[in-house]
Amino acid sequence: MDPLRESGKLLIVIGLMLIVVGAVLYGGSRLPFRLGRLPGDILVQGKSSTFYFPIVTCLVLSLALTLLSWLFSSFKR
Repeated sequence: MDPLRESGKLLIVIGLMLIVVGAVLYGGSRLPFRLGRLPGDILVQGKSSTFYFPIVTCLVLSLALTLLSWLFSSFKR
């Protein structure tokens, strides 16, 4: 295949993914759940400090990105 054509396809896919992420961030307040505040995320508050680690949010995003990459790779074949 032509390398320029492959680069064009890659840029289109990246652009579409950016549009989807932007739409989720823009309309995120209307979702029935809040990314970053899911049950299971770790929050420890002290007197003068706060530690927050969104472990469940990281797992959900990792799963979603893995599924998307699997879908894109299956269409590429």
